[in-house]
Amino acid sequence: MSAHGSVGAGGHAPALRDQHGRSIEYLRISVTDRCNFRCVYCMPEAGLDWLPKADILSYEEIVGVVEQLAPLGLRRLRITGGEPTIRPDLDTLIAKLKAVPGIEDIALSTNGVKLPTMATALKAAGLDRVNLSADSLQAARVAAIARRDLGFRPVEAAEAAIAAGLDPVKLNVVVMRGVNDDEVVDFARLTLTMPLHVRFIELMPVGEMAHLTDEHIVPSEEVLARVATLGALSPADGPARGNGPAKYHRIAGAAGTVGVITPMTHTYCGSCNRVRLTADGRLRTCLYGDHEVNLRDPLRRGEPLEPLFVRALSEKPLEHNLIQMKVGGLRALSQVGG
Repeated sequence: MSAHGSVGAGGHAPALRDQHGRSIEYLRISVTDRCNFRCVYCMPEAGLDWLPKADILSYEEIVGVVEQLAPLGLRRLRITGGEPTIRPDLDTLIAKLKAVPGIEDIALSTNGVKLPTMATALKAAGLDRVNLSADSLQAARVAAIARRDLGFRPVEAAEAAIAAGLDPVKLNVVVMRGVNDDEVVDFARLTLTMPLHVRFIELMPVGEMAHLTDEHIVPSEEVLARVATLGALSPADGPARGNGPAKYHRIAGAAGTVGVITPMTHTYCGSCNRVRLTADGRLRTCLYGDHEVNLRDPLRRGEPLEPLFVRALSEKPLEHNLIQMKVGGLRALSQVGG
């Protein structure tokens, strides 16, 4: 496999391909392993053993990684955590990444707590779009699922993102039977009047969150049947700049769309176009695999990253082992930013 190729009509080198022929142009960057929530499906209530500050990539190092990978075909970035908005001066990082030649799109995954006060500055720095996680519209239930009461109001956060000009704005809901599945229709109803893309995600029982078992999984077919009580559903195109695996539908006459993401009942590995950079500089080629390559130490030694990236892609697995509950030693989803 070659890291290079002829430059296309748009002036860009073609994206790298992994051993299965999938183009890799999308990097998810975790900027911290810490979070201000302790969501029941994502992190143990007591938290984790946080990474020492010296182990975490600086903003300059993150930009350095992207500067080396962009000439190989990297085009799209997503900033994740933990919760990325708790790392200071996040807008500074976004501005630096936006200035890297070849980078066309920057997204943010956030729990949304700080969006009302940060959305405008993040947009001004160069952020294009945002994924907001919200698992309830009820204040008491939000606090119970997050195991923190920070006064989070999902609709207010979504409205702030839309008002700032972020587009698309996606709202991700992890559906858990007996926990929040009675709110599926309430979330879907938001799309009737808001240009919002509500995505219902099947629960993924991982690591120390495996107390949430198969009994808590609500299949996507059941979710869509509930949504259809609001009106006829028709297949819809996803957001123009979306990278994700959701399948979208639109309620008749709605301003937004409803999507489903199905890691448990229908894998979508065949179209995977992403790799992940952990907060401590490990390139992870599959969210639920155990394959990763240390980029931090070679970067700090001044060594080129291209050979390591090419090798990592040559070893990227065809599909994850989540259904077999082999999750690469993860204790929590928060460790890799989802």
